[in-house]
Amino acid sequence: MTAHDTLGSGLTETKASVPHGLPIRDPKRLAHWLSYALGFVVLVLAFRFVALNPHWDWPTIGSWLFSRRVLSGLLNTVIITLVSTAAGLALGLLIATFRLSDFTVLRAMAAVYVWIIRATPGLVLILFVYFLAALVPTLSLGLPFADPFVEVPTNQVISQFSAAVIGLSAYLGAYSAEIFRGGVLSVHQGQFEACHSLGLSVWRTYTKVVGPQIIRVITPSLANEVVTMFKNTSLVSVIGYVELLTTVQLVYSQNFKTIPMLMVAVIWYLVLTSLAMLGQSRLEKRFGRGFNRRVVKSARSEVPAGQEERHD
Repeated sequence: MTAHDTLGSGLTETKASVPHGLPIRDPKRLAHWLSYALGFVVLVLAFRFVALNPHWDWPTIGSWLFSRRVLSGLLNTVIITLVSTAAGLALGLLIATFRLSDFTVLRAMAAVYVWIIRATPGLVLILFVYFLAALVPTLSLGLPFADPFVEVPTNQVISQFSAAVIGLSAYLGAYSAEIFRGGVLSVHQGQFEACHSLGLSVWRTYTKVVGPQIIRVITPSLANEVVTMFKNTSLVSVIGYVELLTTVQLVYSQNFKTIPMLMVAVIWYLVLTSLAMLGQSRLEKRFGRGFNRRVVKSARSEVPAGQEERHD
């Protein structure tokens, strides 16, 4: 090889190793700036609509936000949500167990229950429970086709609170049952067979092996139903139960401040929903370790321009 060839090859290698002189423009940069501009415009319009609109009457909102009357309605909302959610999830777990059972009768009964409840609006279900005395005047306890041991009027058992709890629990039970069933079906059958071959009981199989996997899968959907329960409590206002929305309605029927009082309810619903979403985030973080599926940029895209690996 001559000296001229050696010099030429050296210049070629040096030119190949030197980054391109012109800057590499990201074709998505313009779209990013346009999205920032759109976000800024939306933020300014939202601020103008909320903060600079005198019709919101923020002094009235501030005066009623922490009033004893509103907080009492808020407490009733929290109580009925917690009780209905606990009862609904327990019922949903039972119905899901029936739907996954080997017994045809249990599967059919659970399927019919889910079919009827999912086809019935929540408002209609609450009204149906509240006026159950028109269909069943008395509730009795005893053996079938025999004289009852205990018999009480239905109106003494079905109060406003119990009707709200029964209606909301039955509504949540049908939807949560399908979520639980979907979580169980998401686990591969081989894991159940492996646990059975190791001699693990059904309880230990669900609590130690497949249970954490099921919780990871069903947490988003189940948390969505729980958040919905906070809003569904407003349905019980039709039967006269004094929760947050009913309290707000009673107030603005007296002072005629409709928008400010409704905003008070919206703010508290936002607070309750935010707390539920915070719990959902913690639960997903706890049971989602090792399953982070966020889109990660490839290693090549993270290497600065001009520093790509050269293949000799």
